Amino acid sequence: MRSVSVFGATGSIGESTFDLLMRQGGPATYHTVALTGGRSVMRLAEMARALQAEIAVTAYEDCLPALRDALAGSGVRAEAGATALAEAADRPADWIMSGIVGAAALVPGFRALAHGTTLALANKESLVTAGSLLMAAARTHGARILPVDSEHSAIFQSLLSEDMDAVERIIITASGGAFRDWPIERLAAATVAEASRHPNWAMGQRITIDSASMFNKALEIIETHEFFGISPEQIEVLVHPESLVHALVGFRDGGMIGHLGAPDMRHAIGYALNWPDRAHLPVARLDLASVGRLTFAAPDPVRYPALRLAREVMETGGLAGAAFNAAKEVALDGFIAGRIGFLAMAGVVEEALARMSGVMALGKAPETLDMILDTDAEARVTASRIIDEIGRI
Repeated sequence: MRSVSVFGATGSIGESTFDLLMRQGGPATYHTVALTGGRSVMRLAEMARALQAEIAVTAYEDCLPALRDALAGSGVRAEAGATALAEAADRPADWIMSGIVGAAALVPGFRALAHGTTLALANKESLVTAGSLLMAAARTHGARILPVDSEHSAIFQSLLSEDMDAVERIIITASGGAFRDWPIERLAAATVAEASRHPNWAMGQRITIDSASMFNKALEIIETHEFFGISPEQIEVLVHPESLVHALVGFRDGGMIGHLGAPDMRHAIGYALNWPDRAHLPVARLDLASVGRLTFAAPDPVRYPALRLAREVMETGGLAGAAFNAAKEVALDGFIAGRIGFLAMAGVVEEALARMSGVMALGKAPETLDMILDTDAEARVTASRIIDEIGRI
């Protein structure tokens, strides 16, 4: 029986993963080693009972009593905190979903790779902050990383049996988010509620807001560079409002291979779960005659400054990705909390990178995970200080 673990089980990626595991037989097909989540402990316990997991872990220690009560009599062990998350990753499993949002996924991801497992990577921050180390860890331990971002799964599938030397360019698409049709002058007054309504995808609040600002696509540009080893100049972004073409790969003969599918994360998750086979998945089948047309446009650099910042980060290299991601997470927190406006997020990130570049060598190649975590921590302090300064103006 194949063993699995799901990190970030109660998030949108985790919910979709749980749905597929249960549809494919649940505990009759899979031995679930560990499930982890945040404060939604009742849902975490419900999942753990359904999959008969060995252990359920909440990231928050104050939630442990509630989790233990919810799992009483189930035989599922309950734990909490960062140490417990890392220890859950130390439990060997054949297939592990990395669905934790943000840099919090770094330590569990590295610990999991040490067991030579297959890591289904939905956490884009892992590659953005520690791409070179993560890929090296996979090679060292004979582990496999399968991309679960819809764009990178699409690229991966489009490259099957292809020679990377023949690749001329990779195009990733973006819906444009909640504000793609807004006049730019309205964006300064955009609210959290407005930014949290995605036109096509059903995702968590943070990634939905990142879609509106295009910070998610900025991370994905860096992710494409790190995972596929393609130069930044070969990576393009197109706004594609229909969200049906997830990525395109162009080759030196002028031909292109693309991946189309409904905007449903269960496709990419299911592909990684069943790879190298293709299983029947409960996703909508496209009716292209009903769709009628597919549209594409170049992203407006004024509307989406995050894309420019991503290219500057790739040019710097080294620890810049860790600083970029951490500052972005703090800026997003500031917007959600009502401390800064929507447009201020990019400004906070740019200023944080500028200040850190003045006191440390962001272009230095990371040698250890601790170097990345230290940079992450420093960037968070710097970005928080900038937000405080904005509040005093």
